[in-house]
Amino acid sequence: MTLPTQQALEATRKQEHPDCISCSRNDSLGLGLDFHVREDNGVEARFACDRMYQGYPGYLHGGITSLLLDSAMANCLFAHRKSAVTARLILRFLLPVAVDRPALVRAWIREYEPPLYVLEAELVQNGQTLVKASAKFINRDLI
Repeated sequence: MTLPTQQALEATRKQEHPDCISCSRNDSLGLGLDFHVREDNGVEARFACDRMYQGYPGYLHGGITSLLLDSAMANCLFAHRKSAVTARLILRFLLPVAVDRPALVRAWIREYEPPLYVLEAELVQNGQTLVKASAKFINRDLI
């Protein structure tokens, strides 16, 4: 597997996800996530957890949380010059995510089990991991 770079992340995302609701710069209604490559070869982005994304009063909607974690894992693959789609996504909600407080979403590749990439992600708020995710992605050219 190639080492991730910010340049690869940007180029692959632009090519593969030009109008993505979570990470596209073209959609004013999207989340506008700006992922960056981490020193540990994963990626991360900050998210404001704006009140407009709440489900129950005061808490981020679980669907938005899922979108954040899935997007982090896809962007991690982009940083490695890989284009793949989600084959399986499992989330573990440890604690609710509060709205009106910033959060950090990050992801990393755990292993490659051809033809599947196994990734993990987490959403952190106030220094505490609130949601964990694991997923398998399959190369886009195989679907």
